[in-house]
Amino acid sequence: MRKHNFGAGPGVLPEAAIKKTQESLFDFNNSGMGVMEISHRSKDFDAVLQKAKSLVKELLHVPDTHEVLFLQGGASTQFAMVPMNFLKKKAAYIDQGAWSNKAIKEAKLFGEVEVIASSKDKNYSYQPKGYTIPADCDYLHICSNETIHGTQVKNFPASSIPVICDMSSDIFSRPVDVSKFDLIYAGAQKNMGPSGVTLAIIKKDIVGKSERVMPTMLNYKTHLENDSLYNTPPVIAILVCMHVLEWLKSIGGVEAMQKINQQKFDMFYNEVDSNPLFTGTAAAEDRSPMNACFLLKDASMDEAFLAKAKEAGIVGIKGHRSVGGFRASMYNALPVESVKVLVQVMKDFAKANG
Repeated sequence: MRKHNFGAGPGVLPEAAIKKTQESLFDFNNSGMGVMEISHRSKDFDAVLQKAKSLVKELLHVPDTHEVLFLQGGASTQFAMVPMNFLKKKAAYIDQGAWSNKAIKEAKLFGEVEVIASSKDKNYSYQPKGYTIPADCDYLHICSNETIHGTQVKNFPASSIPVICDMSSDIFSRPVDVSKFDLIYAGAQKNMGPSGVTLAIIKKDIVGKSERVMPTMLNYKTHLENDSLYNTPPVIAILVCMHVLEWLKSIGGVEAMQKINQQKFDMFYNEVDSNPLFTGTAAAEDRSPMNACFLLKDASMDEAFLAKAKEAGIVGIKGHRSVGGFRASMYNALPVESVKVLVQVMKDFAKANG
């Protein structure tokens, strides 16, 4: 029996995608070889790569001005690749939480960083708003969803400078206007596939303009010119992504997924707000549908609640140490039924301890 997996990442994957991948492990496309054994230069894998790219473009309505890349190194490598490729004199960053902090730290290695807004004053429990974007910066960096503190940008800022966005934890969860971004990057292991591959959607005309000498593998131009095949890509990870995106398309795409995610969000937070034992940590207007952070008002009951959750087959809800309490990550592939189970555990716990 599969668990109710609320883990923050690697996160839950659709069963249909897992089963399709399983079939390919031993004999892929009647090749007599498993998908982990085939050449990344083969026609079989090229079909996988092109299908995965086309699904990204279809599901997110990616304009012709942009290209889809599959990279390695996770979003953490993107924290360095972004300023290495695009920071000439100064870049604007928004300090929204732990991951933004890491991105800012890397960017400072390559030039001046202006932190134009921050929610650090309240332990990143809200998303900064009302800030001014400097016109003299090379780009604005923003994180769409703060995984650890459970907040999400609801409205992206209008900007006269290029916008670069880390969408690792909410990509494909809601429609976005890709044309408004010069670069979107996302680690796959939350909403798109397994760890080991990173998606980048990049505006083609911003690539290759840096005068900085940089390593070949850290230059976006390298990957754009080689169709994500400059070196051996993570073949199986891209295959899983393809199957996940096929599943997403089969249920109606990103637009349908947003409605399902809203249903899960409403169900969960209705319980948090009405249950006398629990409270949310994020500002109500900025709450993330992907990562819901919540506390027991009496922290001495934490272990007892975790035990009850475990009995119900729930895993992955212990909160990050910087926030405490609990975190329910409700990524795309998490069934509505899993949220119902968690809500029922919370109701029962309140009844038994109220």
